[in-house]
Amino acid sequence: MSDSPQRLLIIDDHPLFRRGVMQLVRMAGEFDVVGEASSGREGLDLARRLEPDMVLLDLNMKDMSGLDVLREMKSWDNDPRVVMLTVSDQAEDLIGALRLGADGYLLKEMDPDELVGKLREAAAGQVTLTERLTRLLAHSLREDNRPKDPDQAGLTEQEGRILEQIARGLSNKLIARELDIAEGTVKVHVKHLLRKLNLRSRVEAAVWAVERKRGA
Repeated sequence: MSDSPQRLLIIDDHPLFRRGVMQLVRMAGEFDVVGEASSGREGLDLARRLEPDMVLLDLNMKDMSGLDVLREMKSWDNDPRVVMLTVSDQAEDLIGALRLGADGYLLKEMDPDELVGKLREAAAGQVTLTERLTRLLAHSLREDNRPKDPDQAGLTEQEGRILEQIARGLSNKLIARELDIAEGTVKVHVKHLLRKLNLRSRVEAAVWAVERKRGA
């Protein structure tokens, strides 16, 4: 994470929860809450105007779904990192958010210290999940028809290297730096390896890779 505080926007329709999160992240000293929104549409307007580094986004709101807000934000050229912060631990919500490009999926029941730690991970460019949600995602993937290993999937050597970095939770930008290649090249490889693995998000690919390594 850079030395300057992460500019944070909170979108949640519960005012007491927003206030609690704001107090928590301000105490951490690494985040600057630049705005708060009580609805999805208000959140989209603020995000366009304020251009935050990161957005904390509730899943279930009265005016529009957090998934719809996420979908629109991820269509922007300069999209912020978006971390879902919700009460839902349903596999379909988790997978739906990750497939739309969420940079993290966290539960409101988390301990405050753990929440701040996970937000630090997201600010550092990692895709962040709690351990329980990672297990939930792994279980869902095991029920699907996937290749047994990278060789069976037909991954190239470079795609295999990129998959290893994805499994470490690194963003495309950090992978490009690690492998000394262009970020655009990383994006192309990620697209190809997801297709070969029959997966739709990099988090699914990370969990798949970790599960295969454990079973090796």
